[in-house]
Amino acid sequence: MLSVQQPAPETDSAYSTEFLLGKFDPAGNPDFSLIPGDYTSKSGIYLKSNALKDFIRMHDAALKDGHRLSIISATRNFNYQKHIWERKWNDDKFAHLKGSARAREILNYSAMPGTSRHHWGTDIDINSVNPADFDSGSQQKVYQWLCAHASGYGFYQTYTSKLHGRTGYEEEKWHWSHKEACSILSAYNAKIGHAAITGFSGSEYAGEIDVIGLYVNGIDSAMKLP
Repeated sequence: MLSVQQPAPETDSAYSTEFLLGKFDPAGNPDFSLIPGDYTSKSGIYLKSNALKDFIRMHDAALKDGHRLSIISATRNFNYQKHIWERKWNDDKFAHLKGSARAREILNYSAMPGTSRHHWGTDIDINSVNPADFDSGSQQKVYQWLCAHASGYGFYQTYTSKLHGRTGYEEEKWHWSHKEACSILSAYNAKIGHAAITGFSGSEYAGEIDVIGLYVNGIDSAMKLP
């Protein structure tokens, strides 16, 4: 039987600035567990232990209903996110955009390093990152199952439709957050300002764009503390 480490409950004060910014190695953090191969298509990726425990329960319930859930992205630390960001920043398809306009275009689907919820070990991408798969393709029924059942296991769609005023990233039907992210976001808002968002190309535009207000906090209302 799989044994998942169970950490003690954390308070806001337990979330260090380094943790909130993703400047740590999840492999060396006792609150994180390696995701077993039965639950992911990747190797060597980690999740907060309590989030993994709840995902396993959700995975098994979905499988009984005929739906397979596979984690294709989980914890990504600052350096991992920086690699993604820098690759896009230097991509020729963004070359015609200058300054904050280039940053905003990348921000449609990718977070600035130091602002990604994937830093926290609470957020996962499930099965595919192709919107068409979830709208009308192979993942449509999986998405319907998640909408009906995921909250019962502590997971919520983070970036829902923007039709009702949500700001920031475009809708991502594959991105789901564990409930612990609510308290981590509270700590992030208390401790992190735009001056801390630095160390990568375009970081100087974080404040101008208001990446914390519009993107870090541009989430579905179900993921916000009252």
